[in-house]
Amino acid sequence: MKPAVIVIDMVKESLDSSHPELITPFARAIVPAINRLTEEARKRSIPVIFSTDSFLEGDFIFKGRMKERSIRGTEGAEVTDLLVQAPTDIWLPKRRFSAFFKTDLDQTLRLYGVDTVAVTGITTHWCVLSTVLDALANDFAAFFIEDGCASHKAEIHENVLNCFRRNPLDPLLQVMTVDEFLQKLD
Repeated sequence: MKPAVIVIDMVKESLDSSHPELITPFARAIVPAINRLTEEARKRSIPVIFSTDSFLEGDFIFKGRMKERSIRGTEGAEVTDLLVQAPTDIWLPKRRFSAFFKTDLDQTLRLYGVDTVAVTGITTHWCVLSTVLDALANDFAAFFIEDGCASHKAEIHENVLNCFRRNPLDPLLQVMTVDEFLQKLD
């Protein structure tokens, strides 16, 4: 296994107290698990990729009920300071839910020889899920890191993960904790 860690949408606008969102308390709660995972990944020379919302003003995505947020070039669209970042990390802005959609994530992972992604961040039921499913569609094994993901309601987070706990794609698609993932690396 040659993994990468992908951290989804952990931006200042969703985690900082000056921008309270419905998901903020849940997102803040997963910060320690993500920091532990990324620290261990760096020690093992595993790529760490921060993929964040980076919308343009007036973007199509705002024609629904979602209010304008995470506008490219604003401080709110930057990775939260609550997460430890290193110079070796990659920051990959995205304009849609999946970190794969119209980005160079696939090419970046292949450059590093990655065959497996461990996905963390927000929201389990949208952006994390679409990234995990697109990883599979692009022939990467994918792990939901359950204690490193969150939704705006705990039951939504759990319901999504429960759909994939016992699935026909195992071991290509798995749900595991940070500790379980790190044990798998050993």
